[in-house]
Formats: sequence, C-alpha cells, structure tokens
Amino acid sequence: MNPATALSGVLIDELVRCGLTDMVLAPGSRSAPLAIAAHGDPRLRLHVRIDERSASFLALGLARRSERPVALVCTSGTAAANFHPAVIEAHESGVPLLVLTADRPPELRATGASQTIDQLKLYGSAVRWFSEIGAPEERPGQVAYWRSLACRAYQRSLGPGDPGPVHLNVAFREPLIPDGDTAWCEPLESGASGPWVRARVGPPSAGLHVAPTRRGVLVIGDGAANVRRYVAAAGMAGWPVLSEPTGGGRYGDHAISAYHFLLGDPGFAAAHRPDVVVTLGRPSLSRPLLSWLKQADEHIVVAPDLSHWPDPTRSATQVAEAVEIPGAAGDDAWLRSWRAADAAVRAAVDAVLDEAEQSEPRLARDLAEALPNNSLLFCGSSMPIRDLDQAMRPRRGLRLLANRGASGIDGLVSTAVGAALAHNGPSYALIGDLTLLHDQNGLVLGPREPRPDLCIVVVNNDGGGIFSLLPQAALTDSFERVFGTPHGVNLSYLAAATGTPHTLLSSIGDLPKAIRGEGLRIVEVRTDRAENARVHAAMREAAQAALRDLP
Repeated sequence: MNPATALSGVLIDELVRCGLTDMVLAPGSRSAPLAIAAHGDPRLRLHVRIDERSASFLALGLARRSERPVALVCTSGTAAANFHPAVIEAHESGVPLLVLTADRPPELRATGASQTIDQLKLYGSAVRWFSEIGAPEERPGQVAYWRSLACRAYQRSLGPGDPGPVHLNVAFREPLIPDGDTAWCEPLESGASGPWVRARVGPPSAGLHVAPTRRGVLVIGDGAANVRRYVAAAGMAGWPVLSEPTGGGRYGDHAISAYHFLLGDPGFAAAHRPDVVVTLGRPSLSRPLLSWLKQADEHIVVAPDLSHWPDPTRSATQVAEAVEIPGAAGDDAWLRSWRAADAAVRAAVDAVLDEAEQSEPRLARDLAEALPNNSLLFCGSSMPIRDLDQAMRPRRGLRLLANRGASGIDGLVSTAVGAALAHNGPSYALIGDLTLLHDQNGLVLGPREPRPDLCIVVVNNDGGGIFSLLPQAALTDSFERVFGTPHGVNLSYLAAATGTPHTLLSSIGDLPKAIRGEGLRIVEVRTDRAENARVHAAMREAAQAALRDLP
C-alpha cells in the first residue's frame, strides 16, 4: 500500500471513530487520497462543492448547527487560501471545524512547483491549533502517530468550552491513488471499538473512575498538579509511584527511585506490564520509562486543560481532567515486587557511585541529600536533571525546578536567580559548564539589585557531556570538535569578573562544607567526560546484575 493511501484511510477512520459524521470536499488532485478514503467510508456523509469558498461556508453551517466538528478538505495552493474567510468566521464565532489541507511534500516547496505555496500556519491565529502532519512513510509507529493526532485535532476543535477551527496540513507524495496492494509494515486497523484516545469532557470534580486493579502504576512528570492527592490515592491502592525529580512525588514508601534501571531491563519490564498507568505532568527524562508506557493496556493521562495533553509515546488511551484511583485491590504482591527490585537495584547503583569519587551522578545524589529542608534545587536541563532522576533517593522537604517545557540550556542562570529570589529559603542550582557559559550574564547584578541566596554548583567537564552517552560518541574523527565542544574556560576567572565567590571542590566529601554560605556563589566540580560515560555504564550493569540475583 502506498503511504498516501495508508495515511488517508487511518486519518478518516480515526476521525469517524471520534464522532465525525460529515465531510465537505472541494475537488483536487493532491487531496485525492483523502477524497477516495472519505468516499469509501459508509459511516461518513460526504458533501462535494466545486469551489473552496462555497465548500468552507457549507461546512461552517453544518458545524454551527450540529455543534460538532465537520471536516473540510481541499487540494494544495490557493485552494487552501480560499478557506480563510470561513476559518476566520469559525474562529470568531467558536464553530468547530477540522480543516485538512493537502500539500506538496517538502522537496517540492520553494521550487516553483505547480500549486505549491507556504501553507504552514496559513491561517495564523484564526485557528485553535495547527499541525503539519508530515509526508507519510512506511515505518512502525506511524499509525499511532496518525491516530493520536486525529484524536487531538478532533478534541481541540470540539473544545470543551472553547470550540473553533483546527488546521491539519497533510503532505502527500505520489502515487496519490490506491495501487491495489494492501500490505503495510504494521496493522492499520485499531483493535479498540472507540477512539484511539478518549478525552473525558466534564467538570474536574466528576473525575474518571479507574476500575480496581492489582497492577496499577502512577507516573509523575514535570509540571504535575495535585501531586500529593494522587500519591496518597496510589498509596491506598497499592500502586508504585514513578516520579521524576521535578514531578514532586518522589517521597514515601511507594516511591520507586530506580525505575530508569528497572524498566531498562527487558525481563523486568515484561514481567511488570501494568493493567493501567495514570500519568501526571510531562514525563520526558527516561527512555526506558517512555518505551514501557506503550505496554500498558490502559494509559490515562491527567490534563487539566483538554485542549492539549502530553503524550510523546502516542500511548494514551484516555485523557481526563481528573481521575479517581480506587482503594486497595487486595493482594499486595505487585507493590512488593516493585519495592524489592527497587531496593536491590538502588543498593547496587549506590555501591557503584560510592566507589566513583568525583562522578556526576554521585554529585547529583549527594547534593540532593545534603540540602536542608525547605531548600530549592534548580536543575540544568541536560545531564544534571537526568543524573538526579537516576541517582536521587526518595526524600521530603526539597523543591526541585527545571526548565523542562522546551528543555533548552539557555537562560538557566537567570532562571535560577529568579527562582531563588522568589523562594522563601535557601536555594541551589545544579548546572553544567556549557549552561553557565550560555547565560554568564545572569551573574551580572547591579549594585542596587536584590541579590539571591543561591549556590550554583557547576559540573565542569569541559564541554557537552551528554553527547558522550549518545551514539555520536562513536564518531572518533569528529566527536570532540563537533559534539564534545571543549571550551577551555577558567570558571574562576569568569566568577571573578562578576564578583561572584568561587570554590573549587577537591573532594566529594567536602560538598556539604563547600555549599555553605549566603548570597550568590559558585561551587565548581571538575569531572571527566569519558569517566562519566564509564560510570553510567557501570550503573546499568550493576542494576542488571542485581535484578538477576533476585529470588
């Protein structure tokens, strides 16, 4: 089957499963795959008009009266521009429209190809949401992407509370019509009877009630809300809690702090396939965790705003503004298994870190433990937050923050200073040397400006340490210059230039003493990138050995 046919069939099927009943089509060549798929679906009422302006206002009328999304399809070029007046009206009057514009693939854009214009965000702020689907390809994972995207588009157009137009730009390569072949690299059909993702619309107080189960897990990522309530509910239900450091849920008896290593073991991950996972916030740090989420029979994402929800793995089956986790389901063998494995792996990893005198994950672990209660710890977006995720033991009394929205390394010194000025208590930051250099002007404070009580702990490995843990490290000819990017900056001189007190940590055992003090100050910890990669490998190996030794 050619990719254009596969995408169109899946997209139309999923929109119908979401509740779509009507589609309006203006004829064209590039939109042929969508037209053929819609014409062949008996569940859909198809309306055809010969010009785009008439078609778009017909769709507007259908959607206004039915108060449900109506799909509107056209070919590429100025055809899409003729939808604009109706899109504007839908925007201003809150009418749900699903605008599907066919487009040329990227290689034909800006080449003078016929009927090719810039259709990206063509309608500007007149749509509630825009997505460039991208030219379809035959590779695993596309079906989940297409179906979850269709669900998000339908739900965002519907609302709740803020209905309006949504724009999906669909790039097609030829061939544009079915070729008679039905083979594809993964099933195109969905086994579920309803939408790929079900979004629960209603008052948050109502909540979505999870069926009682012995095999539930609570996952908490950055930006989670009402964390304590959900952690308490998970405790009553006998669920393990897998919380990222900035998730705010890494405390108590149910906290599984070594989940990155547990789920990185194929045997453990397969044996601990959950019946249901409830996710708060945006988990993004652990690849094993993200891969494991796909194994859950039911994955419920809690999102206070149903116009947007985090689902990077395309594994969400339901989205709700609130969830009611049931009480204890009886047998606690599920939780005991998680806790026993967590204790064994945490001990094995800690043993590796105890031997690694000046390693980056040990610094993260020891710093998190050394800070007094009511402290703020601001984390760098690259390796520091990942080292904390893998090495930090459960504890209370520590507030962790990081810029995990876009996860960039720019502006973090200034962000940490701002957070410290707003925090009522001692503040600390754990960042890398490149992060400091990116925002060294954040250390420049005028003589009359409020000064934070902030200790910045800087890991100085003379470059981009995270790349030593990625496949790029194998590129011996180009790695050091292109990825390692050594800078050779003496950070003590940088600190002196801004009048910032500077301490060079000579031994990890001196960390508690080095971070003492008041005001803005820097503690530099020098590490080696190659040694850091070795320590991370040793941590994984120790974790796998500990799991093999479990009874």
